[in-house]
Amino acid sequence: MNSTLPVHMKNDASSSAYLMNRRSRQLSAIRVKPAAGNPRRGWLTAGQLTIPVALGRGGILANKREGDGGTPRGHFRPRQLWWRGDRHSRPQTFLPARTIGDADAWCEDPGDRHYNQWIRRGEGEGGDRLKRADQLYDFIIEIDHNTRPRIAGRGSAVFLHLARDNFGPTAGCVSMTKAAMLQLLRLIGPRTKIIIG
Repeated sequence: MNSTLPVHMKNDASSSAYLMNRRSRQLSAIRVKPAAGNPRRGWLTAGQLTIPVALGRGGILANKREGDGGTPRGHFRPRQLWWRGDRHSRPQTFLPARTIGDADAWCEDPGDRHYNQWIRRGEGEGGDRLKRADQLYDFIIEIDHNTRPRIAGRGSAVFLHLARDNFGPTAGCVSMTKAAMLQLLRLIGPRTKIIIG
């Protein structure tokens, strides 16, 4: 776990690993709530596991807009896992999994017909690149925010991914440590409901 986290959080997460390894089926729901006094931080609860998360710089927002930095309030489902196969072995999960390639990106342009969808981009072309120099997108849980229907300007590329070292706010995603992500992946699948707010 992140060295800046209080000791009791580290111990709770470590002891939860034993409980999670004993589970044989995916959870029906996980919940993300803001932390008291800090809307840019929160807690994710998945069964017996409770982990600290970083939220969007705009906190949790009911009326999510492109570029507002808000994490969308609502009920979502995980669609698939994207991961850096060149850096990590495939994690244990109920989710469909796909390795991240050099051309993989996400369209964040509300004027593009591929808005809020996976796209392939050549060098120098736009889009949120999934293959990054840092570790933030080493594991990405894609969720179904603004997918059916896709509405231009209502937010794109909202993922669960890895946190910055300082647990700084995201652009609207939910982020966590690698250890927490690997634990969460063992518990969730396509039928798991993600409740934010």
